[in-house]
Amino acid sequence: MKTPKRLRPLVEDGLIDEVIYPLMSGKEADVFVVRCGANTRCAKVYKDAVKRSFKKAVQYTEGRKVRSSRRARAMEKGSRYGRKHQEEVWQNAEVDALYRLDRAGVRVPRPYGCVDGVLLMELITDEDGDAAPRLNDVTMSAEQAREDHAQIMHDIMRMLCAGLIHGDLSEFNVLVDAGGPVIIDLPQAVFAANNNNAQAMLVRDVANMTHYYAAFAPELRGSRYAEEIWALYEAGELHPDLQLTGQFELEREVADVDAVLLEIKAALEEEQLRQQRLRDADEVD
Repeated sequence: MKTPKRLRPLVEDGLIDEVIYPLMSGKEADVFVVRCGANTRCAKVYKDAVKRSFKKAVQYTEGRKVRSSRRARAMEKGSRYGRKHQEEVWQNAEVDALYRLDRAGVRVPRPYGCVDGVLLMELITDEDGDAAPRLNDVTMSAEQAREDHAQIMHDIMRMLCAGLIHGDLSEFNVLVDAGGPVIIDLPQAVFAANNNNAQAMLVRDVANMTHYYAAFAPELRGSRYAEEIWALYEAGELHPDLQLTGQFELEREVADVDAVLLEIKAALEEEQLRQQRLRDADEVD
C-alpha cells in the first residue's frame, strides 16, 4: 500500500521497511501493520489534539510532572508551544506506561519506541497469526469468562503495584490472543499516588471489565475486586504475586459513604462511556 505521510520519515530512516495494511482508524489514532526487518509490528499514529475526542483529559493529566517550568506555564496558557508539548506529554505517557507495565509483567503490547508521534509496538495476534480481535468482538464460555476475568483483575492489580491505573479500561481496549486478554490504549494512564481521581478510575475500570465478563458468567457481578485491591493498596500490602479473592466486607459499624458514592459515580460514568464507545464503534465500522 502507499505509505501514509506520517510514516514516511520512519521508512526513510529505516525504522519501518514496509507498511502492510491499515489495522484500524479511531478518533485518537490510526494503527497500521508494518514490517520492521523480519518482524511484523504495529505503528500507532497519534492524531492532533484538535482531531482527538477524548473527554475529561484534565482528570487524566492531573499529577503528571513537566520538568521545564516554561513548558508547564505554556501548557497552562494553551499557547501553540504549550499545545505542542502537551501532545508530547500525552503520547509519551503511553510509551512510558507500556515500558513500565511490560517490565512489571502486565500483559500489554511490547513497545519499541515513539518517533515523531508514531508509536512502534508489538502486534498482538490470534492463533492463526492474524491481528487479534478486541474483547467486545469475542464470545466465550462461562468457564473461560471466569478465567479471563481473574487474569485481567490480576493485571489491574499489577498495574497498581507499578503505580499506574489505566483509567479507561473496557472491552473496547482489550485484545484477546491465545494467552488471554491483552490491555491496550494507555495514553490516559494515571499515577495513582498523584491523582485525586485514582480510586474512582480503578473502581470504574474494574466495573467495566466485570460487567462485560458477567454477561457470560453472571456470578461475577457479586465480586468486590476494586474494594479489595484499593484497600490492600492503601494498607501498603499490595504485591504482584498476591492471590486476589474478589471478596471484601466493609466495616458495619461505620458506613463508608465515600465508597458508596464512588461506586454510584463510577456506574454512571461507565454507562455514559459505554454508550459513547458504541457510537464510536458504529462510526468506525
